[in-house]
Amino acid sequence: MSSFNRALKCRECGREYAIAPIFSCEFCFGPLEVAYDYDAIREAATRDAIEAGPNTLWRYAPFLPCDPAFKVDLGTGFTPLLRADRLAKAIGLDTLWIKNDTVNPTWSFKDRVVSVAIAKAREFGFDAIACASTGNLANSVAAHAAGAGMDCFVFIPDDLERGKVVGSAIYDPHLVTVRGSYDDVNRLCTELSMQFNWAFVNINVRPYYAEGSRSLGYEIAEQLGWRAPDHIVAPMASGSMFTKIWKGLKEFHQVGLIEKPHTKMSGAQATGCSPIATAFANDTLNFVPQKPNTIAKSLAIGNPADGYYALKQMEETGGGAEMATDPEIVDGIKLLAETEGIFAETAGGVTIACLKKLVASGFIKRDEETVAIISGGGLKTIEAVMDEVVEPLHIQPSVNAFIEARAAREAQRGQPVTA
Repeated sequence: MSSFNRALKCRECGREYAIAPIFSCEFCFGPLEVAYDYDAIREAATRDAIEAGPNTLWRYAPFLPCDPAFKVDLGTGFTPLLRADRLAKAIGLDTLWIKNDTVNPTWSFKDRVVSVAIAKAREFGFDAIACASTGNLANSVAAHAAGAGMDCFVFIPDDLERGKVVGSAIYDPHLVTVRGSYDDVNRLCTELSMQFNWAFVNINVRPYYAEGSRSLGYEIAEQLGWRAPDHIVAPMASGSMFTKIWKGLKEFHQVGLIEKPHTKMSGAQATGCSPIATAFANDTLNFVPQKPNTIAKSLAIGNPADGYYALKQMEETGGGAEMATDPEIVDGIKLLAETEGIFAETAGGVTIACLKKLVASGFIKRDEETVAIISGGGLKTIEAVMDEVVEPLHIQPSVNAFIEARAAREAQRGQPVTA
């Protein structure tokens, strides 16, 4: 089965272009987006056909802008949608779901976009794949390149968490650290994309790459029994994933798989890098770029490519935005872990902290069925919480030593010792 993408279309002026590794409109310089033959998708993507597919994002192959014959399937997608009753009670919601993307092959949602991007890169005939990344994308690109046997170049800021650096290096790519922020790295890679015939997943094949995030919307709808929730809260860096989840829900309605969604889309950012959330707070669609200063490095994009579209989506859906300080991010990570047994990276801490604020302010009502997107695993960012977790009891190997140490710990906490 070949893909049902029919053209690239400018998101600003609407001009269409042939399917190619290009990303901006020659007329207005607006971003390009994939346009599809939805009549053909309607015929191919029935509920029965989807449910009979693999337990990965490739069950939605008719919606993806690449020929599945070129896929590199590491097992990405169809991640758990978990009912989070203990967390819901703690923050004041009746019904809360966690979309747990920490269990993807390289432990983040970036496997979704890279799965699509590398398939399209192979379809175009590229023999090397590359990216600018704040860490998670680098991990995923390196892993998928290894799985495909492709040459790989990943460019990252030089201040990333060690777990993310090692998480790329283990796959033996050409790993390059750049002195500067992600925005500096991205500018460099844009220049390099004009010099080398490489598939830069978030530059010259970005229109296809970005489409992989739609699978989050598809999965949420299917896992809820073919319906959309009342509210979704998702982290925002470039704003792309945030916008594509909503696009996925709308597409499912367009081809008749679900009823019209009325989901409110709310975004979460760190206070230290919050251009989109700040613009929302100021009631404007024009965000001001910021210099990142936050422990949530995976969200540290000061000049978000899809910031305007994220703000437009909030306006369209009746959603909103919040931001969280570094201490609130750590508290969010701990709250999710302690209530639901999920260890998220800092982006997940941002989501939970902002969700908590949105509920406390009344923006999200108690009876709104809400889905929170947890986009990456916590072992990548242990630096953020290592000084905030409980210190182990250090004892000699005897029962008495344990009893004494435990009693001392509980006395320190002012709690009685129970059996």
